[in-house]
Formats: sequence, structure tokens, C-alpha cells
Amino acid sequence: MEATKESAAHRYSITDLRREFGVTARTLRHYESVGLLSPERSGQQRHFSERDRVRLRLALRGRALGFNLAEIAEMIDLYDLDPTEMAQLERTLAYGRGKLRQLEAKRAQLTEAIEELAAWERRLSALLSARRQDIGSGTDAGSEGLDECMNEGRRSDGRA
Repeated sequence: MEATKESAAHRYSITDLRREFGVTARTLRHYESVGLLSPERSGQQRHFSERDRVRLRLALRGRALGFNLAEIAEMIDLYDLDPTEMAQLERTLAYGRGKLRQLEAKRAQLTEAIEELAAWERRLSALLSARRQDIGSGTDAGSEGLDECMNEGRRSDGRA
């Protein structure tokens, strides 16, 4: 009787995993279809093991870090193939370094876009203030318009 309680304690339903990890049943079925999870079946019901639960946690962490499911599956599956875990650690480190380089490049692009938008915001605010002042005083301070103002931010390579 103790063995039955023990094995039942380490079995999880779709509902259990959905609640614990905040995922949909569709996500769990998809992860099963791509081989990340291997639940036992009793008719229509799936029973996930502790191993499945750990694999799900790793998969979700990998997705949060931007890895695709094939990369995640490869990193997780290496655990079973190499008892020293060296291959898994090496592959995970390689993928992690690659992802870090991608994110750093994306951060540089975002920083550049933010700086350019901030410069546009300053120029457009100044232009709007000048126009409001012109209207209030009945004068025309100049012909600079949106196009000229926005083109001030263009770089020499022609990109915005």
C-alpha cells in the first residue's frame, strides 16, 4: 500500500501542471507531441511523472530565455545520454553564449532606437511649442515642418 501512495504522489495530471506552471493544456500536449514530455496514459487521461515535471520546468525556463523547443529538447535530452553531464553542460553553455550575443546585439539596436526617438521627441516638442507661440502671437517663425524635423535625425547611411 505504501508503494501505491508513493507512486501516486509523484504523478501529476494536466490540471496539476497547468496550475503549478501557469500553462495551458494545449502547451502540455504540444510539449508531449515534440517529445519533451512523456506521460503515461490511462484511456484519455495523461499522468505525468516527476521527470516530466522537471523537464517542463526546464523547458519553460528555456523558453523564457529565448531558446526554441529543438534547442531545449537537445539540452535536456543530453542529460540521459551522458552520466557525467559534460555534454549537456557544454551544449547548454554554447547555446547560452549564442543567445547572450543575440540579446546584446538586440539591446544595442533598442538603445539606438530609443535614443533616436528621444531626439525626435525633443525636436517635435520644440517645433510644437514654437508653432503654439507663433499662433498666440500672430507671427510665423519659419517654415520648418514635420518632414524637416524628422529628417534631422537621419543618419548618413540613409536609415532612420
